Amino acid sequence: MTFLVLSCTGKVNSKQKLKEDMSIGTDTITFGAGCFWCVEAVFQQVKGVTKVTSGYMGGKLKNPTYREVCSGLTGHAEVCQLVFDSKVVSVDKLLEIFWQTHDPTTLNRQGHDIGTQYRSAVFFHNEEQKAKATSWKKQLNDKKVFPNPIVTEITQASTFYPAEDYHQNYFQENGEEPYCQVVIKPKMDKFLKEFKSVLK
Repeated sequence: MTFLVLSCTGKVNSKQKLKEDMSIGTDTITFGAGCFWCVEAVFQQVKGVTKVTSGYMGGKLKNPTYREVCSGLTGHAEVCQLVFDSKVVSVDKLLEIFWQTHDPTTLNRQGHDIGTQYRSAVFFHNEEQKAKATSWKKQLNDKKVFPNPIVTEITQASTFYPAEDYHQNYFQENGEEPYCQVVIKPKMDKFLKEFKSVLK
């Protein structure tokens, strides 16, 4: 799938802009796109993304465990929180990768992974991210880029709980396992082919 280049702009107030100009370009955004092992593997390869942490967000239980999140009763989504240099990679580019590397049209499901914890979600950390994600979603739906409507939720970021240590760097450290070979590797092969210009 090849996307049209979409221009998505959001209003940024002067105080926010000044704060960004004074920083070194470091920003944070959080994505839910099914199993966090898949999401982590993709964004670890993106130039300008300095840290990717798998974890949980959007639920009501404090300090949830993987087992509790997998029950579907806590309300959390499996997510990856990205720290990135906005002077190297833009929010628009991260959103483009996000939309193109999972199916945002299936509610609470990615392939054989089913449950609210696998929902498609953008957890925004500022108003610019909210505006851009909302604009992307509208334009992709208006242009019917996907055969079905996008169901991705766009929500204010809440408390982020890092997942257990064995979930971090999962594909890098467990690439030969069946799930990695059958589910993650084909997705990675496609990503590496279509996004050569943004790879580290």
